[in-house]
Amino acid sequence: MTRQEFRDWTTKNLVILDGATGSNLQKRGMPSGVCPEAWIAGHREVMLKLQQEYVAAGTNILYAPTFTANRIKLKEYGLEDRMEELIHSLVSISREASAGQALIAGDLTMTGEQLSPVGTLDFEELVDVYKEQIVLLDQAGVDMLVVETMMSLQETRAALLAAREVCSLPVMATMTFNTDGRTFYGTDPATSVVVLQSLGADAVGVNCSSGPDTMLNFVREMKKYAKVPLIAKPNAGLPGINEAGETIYDMDADIYVKHMHALIEAGATILGGCCGTTPEFIQKLSASLPDRRITFQPAAPVRLLASERQVLAFGLSERFHVVGERINPTGKKKFQEKLRTGDYGMVRSFAEDQTECGASVLDINVGMNGIDEKETMLKVLDEVMAVTPLPLCLDTSHIEVMEAALRRYPGRALINSISLETEKFEKLLPIARKYGAMFILLPLSDEGLPKSLDEKKKIIQKILERALILGFTREDIVVDGLVATVGANPKAALETLETIRYCKEELGLATIVGLSNISFGLPERSFINAAFLTMAIQQGLTMAIANPSQDLLVNSAMAADLLMNKPDADLAYINRMNARKAAETPETNPAQKTAEVKAEHPKVYESVMKGNRSGILNHVKAALADGYTPSAIINEMLIPAIHEVGELFDKQIYFLPQLISSAEVMKKAIEYLEPMLEQDEDQKEKPVIVIATVEGDIHDIGKNLVGLMLKNCGYDVIDLGKDVPKEQIAKAAMEHHAAIIGLSALMTTTMQEMRHVIAYVRELGIEAKVIIGGAVITQSYADEIGADGYSKDAAEAVKLVERLLGEG
Repeated sequence: MTRQEFRDWTTKNLVILDGATGSNLQKRGMPSGVCPEAWIAGHREVMLKLQQEYVAAGTNILYAPTFTANRIKLKEYGLEDRMEELIHSLVSISREASAGQALIAGDLTMTGEQLSPVGTLDFEELVDVYKEQIVLLDQAGVDMLVVETMMSLQETRAALLAAREVCSLPVMATMTFNTDGRTFYGTDPATSVVVLQSLGADAVGVNCSSGPDTMLNFVREMKKYAKVPLIAKPNAGLPGINEAGETIYDMDADIYVKHMHALIEAGATILGGCCGTTPEFIQKLSASLPDRRITFQPAAPVRLLASERQVLAFGLSERFHVVGERINPTGKKKFQEKLRTGDYGMVRSFAEDQTECGASVLDINVGMNGIDEKETMLKVLDEVMAVTPLPLCLDTSHIEVMEAALRRYPGRALINSISLETEKFEKLLPIARKYGAMFILLPLSDEGLPKSLDEKKKIIQKILERALILGFTREDIVVDGLVATVGANPKAALETLETIRYCKEELGLATIVGLSNISFGLPERSFINAAFLTMAIQQGLTMAIANPSQDLLVNSAMAADLLMNKPDADLAYINRMNARKAAETPETNPAQKTAEVKAEHPKVYESVMKGNRSGILNHVKAALADGYTPSAIINEMLIPAIHEVGELFDKQIYFLPQLISSAEVMKKAIEYLEPMLEQDEDQKEKPVIVIATVEGDIHDIGKNLVGLMLKNCGYDVIDLGKDVPKEQIAKAAMEHHAAIIGLSALMTTTMQEMRHVIAYVRELGIEAKVIIGGAVITQSYADEIGADGYSKDAAEAVKLVERLLGEG
């Protein structure tokens, strides 16, 4: 099936997927702890029968059981050398089961290894891992690909890029979200659909995550921006335990189907089931939809930028936006020196400050002598994304640097910029299209600056025409008004204002300007800049590259929006004025109150809060030099900081990248201080905590973070790893006299093992308290199996341990 055929089919018909695989195979004899792909290949008839039942139930697309058939996952079972054999065997099962009545989707998912900088896996290595699997799936004869159960937007991007570079198959992509509506890495449904469809996914949606009732809000959020069909593949409600100790779900097929119809009304048109669903669920869903014909309605055109955690949607008549300009070494000698030495503290500070001052986008430019610009750009991207949720504008004159940045950026970027200069025009437009980016259209040509307003308009038209032919829309383009200096050209402002009017009213294009040129060489430049900006906004200016900390400029822009009666401009203006007033009044300033509870060495505290890896040891050494003991630094500076990070994580102000970054900074400080603690009489010995991912489950991202957070708080953590039998857990608990046993499970098919561990340690008389957690775990489940506590994340796990041990 071609991509166009897939689009034609899925935009005119409701499409039925299959249901759960893992939970059904376990009921049919697959034991926990085995490699699913190898077991299925060795029990072909079991999988064949299950998929034949799905086809008979009305399934249009079968998922081949190649879910974890990638090099990294198979290596955990010592089976990486069998990847080709397994993939061909597994696809052949689905092909036989379909009997020509259903299409086959090659199934891919996360590898379990975390990408750098959070983990150690390089992005390009991950792309290669997916390429290997996709090539084999394509050779085995699948009709399309599905990238499913993804918790990381960046890993999903890696799979999509891999697919686009080695095959022409249609690709569906589905994320899995926590109950708070975000992935493990902080991505929300709206952001995921914006980023993935711009990168070329042919359908986007949600699977696993929850039951169809909870999934409804996720689909609604996606529908706001969806230009491709939406997928809904929910669980059969919430998991629980029956009297026989088996995992069950709280929805039967009839209730499930009722909620699936609500998902269709919300905009989902590709429908199936995940954990807990059976062929009966699919049969009843199929039977309830006798008329499959639909007319897919894409979302209304809107301009969309995105980071990994946030969407910026804007139109031609909506509020003005500032693109923060400060992350640029031009004219900043101190900043240049920091970049040359690999010190990114100023990068982080600039990003944080501009975010706090109200920028909507941050421009990233590292062009200077004495550095490897590509390497520096990628490192700066990591640093910036760790401290701000804002979308980024990528700014470089080198094509290879731009492509490297676009490839690595886990969002939808704005390119600064593409002109009619031959090399950029011919090479950058296809690159922008490949990576789904928006771009700034710069009206320059090989001859340089346009010599007249008419020439400027002709250049804009020529670039626009070529972009439209390549598949861009007008919503993908922002035209640079090309501000000249009014001191040299008295008509410079008027010509720019006419360019802005022309682009908005005659071409339907958004516009941007760099403000500073207009006043170059004149006194009191800020007044000229502010006056020009308000005039430009009146003509329809969409955004400007500027310093958001310049109050006169930003306040003038917000006042202009207010006077033009733009949506919510009144509230935005009032809120900004109130924020400024609060900042000027120390007794009501939240930052001042926070400072009061910080240690006397706030830089230690702030280094943890901001994930400052490069500066933490210097600040710790300074505190030691001032007479603070190692235990005082840990207890009075480091631990309060990581607790506040946890609070911000709970409030969804911080997300997983910031939590991990702060935890790693604290770990670095503690490792430096640990050798000194033996001579520190004030240091108290903390209890031992044994943690493990239970047998049959090979997911350990959450468990690793819990261990890191607990170690940072001074606990002696014994991490047994993943896929750990209950006997090994009990043995470690007894040997180390553990006060706490922490258990993790990510899958509904392995959560039952927690019950067995608890029963086993109680049988042996081990008095350690047992706490549990993981994506599928709930408080009610913890109560059912007799756990002493449940935590939803690593930050909460620390509080739980403190509470259970009487330290909180």
